[in-house]
Parts: sequence; structure tokens; C-alpha cells
Amino acid sequence: MNNSEITLTNEVERGSTIQFLLSELKPKGKWLTPFNIISIPIILLGLALIVIRFAKGLGSVTNLSQEVPWGLWIGFDVVTGVAFAGGAYVLTFMVYILNMKKYHSIVRITVLNGFLAYVFYAGALLLDLGRPWNVINPIIGNNFGTSSVLFLVAWHFLLYMIAQLIEFSPAIAEWIGAKRAYKILSGMTIAAVIFGITLSTLHQSGLGALYLMAKDKIHPLWYSEFIPVLFFVSSIFAGLSMVIFEGSITHKVFSDQISEKDHHAQNGIIHGLSKICAGTMFAYLGLQLLVFIHGKHWDLINTPMGYWYLLEKIGFVALPMTLFFISYRKNNVILIRIAAILTMLGIILNRLNVTVIGFRWDSPVRYVPSWMEIVVTLAVIFTEIWIFRWVVNRMPVLRESPIWTKNVK
Repeated sequence: MNNSEITLTNEVERGSTIQFLLSELKPKGKWLTPFNIISIPIILLGLALIVIRFAKGLGSVTNLSQEVPWGLWIGFDVVTGVAFAGGAYVLTFMVYILNMKKYHSIVRITVLNGFLAYVFYAGALLLDLGRPWNVINPIIGNNFGTSSVLFLVAWHFLLYMIAQLIEFSPAIAEWIGAKRAYKILSGMTIAAVIFGITLSTLHQSGLGALYLMAKDKIHPLWYSEFIPVLFFVSSIFAGLSMVIFEGSITHKVFSDQISEKDHHAQNGIIHGLSKICAGTMFAYLGLQLLVFIHGKHWDLINTPMGYWYLLEKIGFVALPMTLFFISYRKNNVILIRIAAILTMLGIILNRLNVTVIGFRWDSPVRYVPSWMEIVVTLAVIFTEIWIFRWVVNRMPVLRESPIWTKNVK
């Protein structure tokens, strides 16, 4: 084959790839679904509010102040959302490092969920910055402090998103039929997994470390020098509970893409994850008890905030932990899913108690998120779900990989 023929072949391949990508942008399935009817107006309203926020500043859409500069967008979108994305580093560690092949079928969708979560929550972080253009400063080396926890978190976010993209990239190569790229990217997976796990253990705790300097602002029942450790441990069962919850939904919504073998393996996977959740929650509850005893806050229990504290620890940690134990022994999948939902509610409650509810709890004027902050948060979540659905419907995330991947070495 001469040079002109090779050039012509490459042009044809590029043209067909572009046509393929354009065809994939077209919507698939029904438009008038309950989810679409609810989510589209919220997304459009959220986009309008985001434009107002960047045009007129934070005060135009939020109830933030000099006393409470971080609110719902940090407490829920970032701090809580990153905990739920923890399933990605836990699953990849189990499959690629511990060689637990039982969970291999859910690795891709878990990594996809984690990657999208980080991308969108990094975007939510931009919304909360008074001068969002300065977010590039840690990267370009302009006016930043290397000893700052925020500097570490910024770099961890960036590098972990890159690591997750590499972990997921073989699915993209399979989607577009790039055999050579698939071979290269598959060879990078283990290195990306190890790098990503290392980063995750750091920034999960790093988010908790952000609040170490707020000792006088956070309620004593939630403040501790062990917040980083508690955030890290809780991210394990938070992430796996999200995997159980999200996996139960995706296996129904995208059931046509899942092989019969993976359908049968689903209950066994959920059963195994429940055991891990129960164990880590037991360790977490023990740590919380030690922190409470060490802090000597017995006098605060018989107060309204004390009752709220007990509700979190008993109702949303001890109770779901017990349900996980019982459901594992009885192999009750429905009970496992109930425990996962309670656990997720408990994580939301804990993170908001640290970042919003228990923050400046004694202030005469309390921060309450505006309706616009809530709408923007919902818009971010719904947009993430839209993109998640688009990817799963087109790429080999749940369905089997193409046959040609078995011959690529």
C-alpha cells in the first residue's frame, strides 16, 4: 500500500469516526418519561441561576455571609458527594489489588459514577468560590500556599479525576473501536488504580482536615482532631452503600444490557458488600465512641444538639450496621438495600452536621440555604444522572466488551 492509499484510508476512518460520534449524540428511547419531565425544568432553572451567580456574585443566589462562607454547595455537593464516590477506590482496590474477581462486573459502572461525581462536584466547588478564576492558581503556581490543606485537596481532586479517567478509558476505546488505544490504556489500568487509591485515602481524610481549623465554630459533639480519620473510614461504607443503592436501580433500568450471568451474580455481590459495610461501620462506631469518651462531652448529651447527635449515631449508624449484620446472616437482599439507604442518609446527616448544621450553631443568625442553592444542587445532580445514562446506553459499561478485546494483547 503506497502513501496516498494510506492517507486515503486514514481520512475515511476519521470521517467514519466523526459520523459515528455524531450519530451517538442523538437521543435514544422515549423522551416523555417521569424523570425527564421532572429533571429538565430543574436543570434549565439551575443553569439560569448559575448564570446569575457568576454575573452578580454569590450574594445574588445564596444566603452565605462572611461568618458562614461555606454552605450547601460545599457541605452537600462536595463533602457529602465525595464520600458517596468512595465506592470507586474501594471496588478497584478489591478487584485489581486483592484480586476479588467476584466484583469485576460492577467495577466500570462504579468508576464511571465516581468520575462523574468528582467532575460535577469540582464544578460545584467553583460555584462557591468568590473568585472562581483563581482555582487555577494551585496548578500554575500563582499565589498559593503549599502548606494549605486546600492546596492538597485541589491537587488530589485533579490527579484523581485523571486517574479515574484512565481507569475508565478502555471502555471509551471499546466504544469507538480503537484497538491500539485500548491496548495502551488497558496496560495503564493497574498503575492508575494504585495511584488513584493512594490519592483517595488522602483526600477523603483531607476534606475532614479542612475543618480542623474551625474548632471554635463546630459544635463540640462533632468536632475532633480525628475528623480526617472518621471521614476516611466512613467513606468506605458510604461508597459501598451507594454502590448497593445505585446498582439496584441500574440493574432494573438497564436490565437489557446485563448478561444472564451478571444478573444471577448481583445478589451475591450485594451480599458480599453488606458484610464489608457492617465491618467498617462497626469500626467507625467504635472510633466515634472513643472520640466521645476522650472529648468528655457527657454534659452535652441532655441538650437538643445532644439528642440530634444520638439520632445520627444510633438511628443512622448503629441501626443500619445491625441491619447489615442481620441481612448478611439471613441473605436478605431487601434488608440490605434498606440498610444501604439508611446509611446514605446517615452520611448526609453527618457531613451536614459538621459543615452546616453544627457549624456556628450558637450564632444568633443561622445560615439556611436559599431555595436557589437547593435548585442548583438538584440541577447538578440531575445533569450528572443524564450524562451517566447517556454513557451507559452507549458504552460497554454494563454489557459485555466486544469480542475483539479478547484478542488484543
